[in-house]
Amino acid sequence: VLRNAGPKSASGMPEAGYLPIPKKLARQGVKDMVRVSDARMSGTAFGTIVLHVTPEATVGGPLSIVRTGDRIRLSVAERRIDLLVDDAEIAARLAAKAPAPSAEATPAAGLAAAAAPSRRGYDLLYRTHVLQADRGCDFDFLRGDPA
Repeated sequence: VLRNAGPKSASGMPEAGYLPIPKKLARQGVKDMVRVSDARMSGTAFGTIVLHVTPEATVGGPLSIVRTGDRIRLSVAERRIDLLVDDAEIAARLAAKAPAPSAEATPAAGLAAAAAPSRRGYDLLYRTHVLQADRGCDFDFLRGDPA
């Protein structure tokens, strides 16, 4: 699982979704492994990969509560991906994590905690107005009025 690489992340959705097979596994003959991310990747990459998970982890999406050792079930036929953790544990993880940043709370919504907040310019516009991957990563103010 690679998270915090979606459009609102500090990295701005880089082509980082392709993770190569670790050398140790490749030496054992492993040719593919499931990768799940809120990132994007090059069209020339290959393998079993779920990309553009939304909402992204940076804004509190489902990948934000995945932990090392968790099992994840992927069903292409059902178009589902499930975190195989009991409901009580999921509730505890959600309760324990800090609330996701919002545009109202900080002008630099979605920035990593260590990054300096943007107060003006393109960076501010990007951080506060870029849409999630399932909505095209466009600026919300460039969309036509659907009404």
